[in-house]
Amino acid sequence: MDTIKALLVILMSSVLVNNYVLNKFLGICPFLGVSKKLDQAAGMGTAVTFVMLVATAVTWPIQTFVLDKLGLGYLQTIVFILVIATLVQFVEIILKKYIPALHKSLGVYLPLITTNCAVLGVTINNIKDGYGFLESMVSSLGCGLGFLLAMVLFAGVRSRLDSANIPESFKGLPVTLAAASIVSMSFMGFAGVVDKLFA
Repeated sequence: MDTIKALLVILMSSVLVNNYVLNKFLGICPFLGVSKKLDQAAGMGTAVTFVMLVATAVTWPIQTFVLDKLGLGYLQTIVFILVIATLVQFVEIILKKYIPALHKSLGVYLPLITTNCAVLGVTINNIKDGYGFLESMVSSLGCGLGFLLAMVLFAGVRSRLDSANIPESFKGLPVTLAAASIVSMSFMGFAGVVDKLFA
């Protein structure tokens, strides 16, 4: 029971409290670039979640059973980037073959998952936080769902901004950044809630 409670705390904390986009400010490029339309935002969030899960499933054993055993921990970042780049290419091939509409709508942002610091951050932080394999997978799932939630919420905010009467000097990037900061501040309200829920 304690294990399930610990995993739920990790999951909910990753989604709400330690949201990689809105709290740690990782993955801002796709957050701002692909959040104009809901379907694109949901597609990107789903793709990033999948890459986070598979990247963790591959990098955790590499770190534990290869890099740590051979004393090559200093190669962590390089190895993880290579693994993530390979996985993103795999996802791109699958989307191009089976979901071409989503592949086309994501455009240049799909290859940018390779350099999405949120994916690399999740894999490295899971190791740094001392998580076991199961905890790392739950953390990655939570971080991916948090990324997806942030993308979908912000796509809704941006759709409302399109119909709003915005002063000329605020149109475009300024109002987008102001809206992103307000959404980010709203997630600060979740601090402490997860601990009290599962106390």
